[in-house]
Amino acid sequence: MKSVLIIDDDLHIGNLLEEALSREGYRVLRAYSGTESLLLLSQERPDLVLLDLMLPGLEGEEVLPRIQGIPVIIVSAKIDIDHKVDLLLGGAVDYVTKPFHLKELLARVAVHLRNASVLQDPALLSHGDLTLDTAAHTVSAGAAQVRLTRTEYALLKLLMQNPTQVITKSQFLDRICQDTPDCTESSLKMHISNLRRKLREAGGKDYIEAVWGIGFKLQSP
Repeated sequence: MKSVLIIDDDLHIGNLLEEALSREGYRVLRAYSGTESLLLLSQERPDLVLLDLMLPGLEGEEVLPRIQGIPVIIVSAKIDIDHKVDLLLGGAVDYVTKPFHLKELLARVAVHLRNASVLQDPALLSHGDLTLDTAAHTVSAGAAQVRLTRTEYALLKLLMQNPTQVITKSQFLDRICQDTPDCTESSLKMHISNLRRKLREAGGKDYIEAVWGIGFKLQSP
């Protein structure tokens, strides 16, 4: 399930967007200020961000450069063309002016999520001496190949696609449940434990660490 973060202090617009995005099958996250959005982004990694500019605390222009590796669509009432150009050159993938047509905004969300999926799936993922080949579906730790189940492979791939992020238990379930039906809330801990053991036996060290009460992340190489 793809997730979208709405950063907007306007409750009416935020509620409208959340309802529409939820109907389209997206998981929706909310932040109501620039400061709150950065705190949330330190704990979650959405697939796309809808960012208002006129926010309490940090303004949208200050938040944008701090969002790395996630497509950001600006949704703002500011209509100055030079300002739009600056933001698009500064990292935003799109700019939608308020008031907007909901159907058009949903289409832009779908397009940018599709484009991001293509761009963010390199054939070879690496983290220290840990390597995952998405084309060959192979994993190696050090010089040793590691035989993983389909679920273990999906868990590791998600971690390696987000090497500096803590992946929560709900994120694991949301991101991989469609492709790995055997990964459930009750079995997730077992799959993670088996994955950590196999990597440790192959590479001679721990590659995944538990963040108490939150989830799991890759160890620093």
